[in-house]
Amino acid sequence: MMVHKAYKFRIYPNQEQEILIAKTIGCSRFVFNHFLEKWHEAYKETGKGLTYATCSAKLPSLKKELVWLKEVDSIAIQSS
Repeated sequence: MMVHKAYKFRIYPNQEQEILIAKTIGCSRFVFNHFLEKWHEAYKETGKGLTYATCSAKLPSLKKELVWLKEVDSIAIQSS
């Protein structure tokens, strides 16, 4: 008989880490909603939405416009 084990972890971030986590989640939400709106606009105009490659190509220019997106982890923003 196979026995499965599981581990549960709980993290206790300090104040600085809590702020960084909140900023990362907020920026990821903003980027997702921004490109979702762009996808809807493109779909209304052409009947086709944007691809991942198109969105990821526009992300660096968005970071130049909105400097506060550079404060968080780039991988989190890219994956959103």
